[in-house]
Amino acid sequence: MIEHSHLKIIQALHANGTLTEAANALCLSQPALSHQISYLEKKLGIALWEREGRSLRLTQAGKLLLEVAHQVLPVLSQAEKTLEAYSEGRQGVLRIGVECYPCFEWLTGVIGHFMQQLPDIDIDIVQKFQFSGLEGLLNHHIDVLITPDLVKKENIDYEILAEYQLVLLVSIDHPLGSVKQLTPEHLYKETLLTFPVPLERLDILTHFLTPSHLEPTKLKQIESLEIMLQMTALKRGVCVLPEWLADIKNKTLKLRKIRIGKKGLYQQLFLAMRESDKTIPYIKKFIAVGQKTAQNSSA
Repeated sequence: MIEHSHLKIIQALHANGTLTEAANALCLSQPALSHQISYLEKKLGIALWEREGRSLRLTQAGKLLLEVAHQVLPVLSQAEKTLEAYSEGRQGVLRIGVECYPCFEWLTGVIGHFMQQLPDIDIDIVQKFQFSGLEGLLNHHIDVLITPDLVKKENIDYEILAEYQLVLLVSIDHPLGSVKQLTPEHLYKETLLTFPVPLERLDILTHFLTPSHLEPTKLKQIESLEIMLQMTALKRGVCVLPEWLADIKNKTLKLRKIRIGKKGLYQQLFLAMRESDKTIPYIKKFIAVGQKTAQNSSA
């Protein structure tokens, strides 16, 4: 009863807010769109939207259909892409979810090697999710998820892609520049520049400062890695990055790298996938290429 076009209509109504704009987005005339909506409401026997002045508001039934659209349309889109790849003689499409900022930097170094070895596989990168990367994986919106967080879930399998050390970066003439080993007391007086992620996902807090019952003087979240590094160089704060990424960026920006704690602060990067997909050849190949790239980077 509910067709693909109906889901696209309800999504367009929600995204655009007016009948005219929704019709334009769907490349339909307004009367044609009104007719399709009326036809669907008649078939379902319930109203899906109502007017609020010049705008539209989805009813409870409309919101339910919208949730279905959010779940179903990405899956159908992926199926269409995969079938298109098959028809063109390619093997398929690998949709990679990326759940952390350094993960994306790491991924750029892996994709080239992977595509050279498997030129018949297309790659889609997804960085923004409706809920979370893990939900996207469970709902088949992506095929694999690159994440620093291992969250146990039924039917989800994890592979370690890389193990690396986190280091503190400061400007060369920063007061901490002469410190060889960072203590929590060194850091709690500083402005800590971080990516915009929940505080419970910041290892420098959860595994270093919080156990000592300390926190930075100020936390400043910055989305751009380049701006974060520039601010660090100008002594507007300090930041924590994977050592491999710090080494890459330090080729142009001369910053001081400091070990965190006596034993260092280490992190793992995981690839999460559905258990049913772990034997797919191109996913196994992606894992192998990612692990080899990480080994070469740390050598």
